[in-house]
Amino acid sequence: MKRNQIRRFLKTTKLFSKPHPWHGINIGEDAPEKVKVYVEIVPGDTMKYELDKESGYLKVDRPQRYSNICPMPYGFVPQTLCAKKVGQFCMEKTGRSGIKGDDDPLDICVITERNIPHGNLILDAIPVGGFRMIDGEEADDKIIAVLSGDATFGHMRDISEVPNHMIDRLSHYFLTYKEKPFSDEKRECEITHIYGREEAAEVINRSTEDYNNRFYGDKRDLLKMIETGLK
Repeated sequence: MKRNQIRRFLKTTKLFSKPHPWHGINIGEDAPEKVKVYVEIVPGDTMKYELDKESGYLKVDRPQRYSNICPMPYGFVPQTLCAKKVGQFCMEKTGRSGIKGDDDPLDICVITERNIPHGNLILDAIPVGGFRMIDGEEADDKIIAVLSGDATFGHMRDISEVPNHMIDRLSHYFLTYKEKPFSDEKRECEITHIYGREEAAEVINRSTEDYNNRFYGDKRDLLKMIETGLK
């Protein structure tokens, strides 16, 4: 069976089954300049939702126990993974050792003037920078992006153009959403750098490489099985 026939078959199967948000949605033809985003939580959510990696459905991770509310739509970039190469980049930039990726898709926040009422949707976003965040000994980068076509923020191309109060709100959220009030426990999360568009592109590219290194073999084997079965 020719490759274009296999593509047509896979495209047809999507008409009858929901693509997995992590594996079945393309990162976007213009990545890393513009990427697809799967939104998990939005401002006002009192539940912490996240993707169930096995089923592809959005699940309740936990109720938000404290007053911290995510200030902007938050989710991940499909077909990315924070693993070895993302961890190496973090070590290069911080001079630390023993850092590894958190083994999750690459997180992303999307700035927009519009209200997005719920998660479990996809949108196009333009990365403008990010936070180099370390959670324990794991690289947990947060890409900052603007909604493509947004009337107020869509023209921005670098994090230096984002108002300081928005950066402060996002920083505060990520540094405190796991903290317990009146606790003496040492904070595990820290933001070592706030970086611009070029470094964000590097993180996205590395997370794509990590994803392909982990899952390309599985996808190749699946295509072989399909080709063999449809001959």
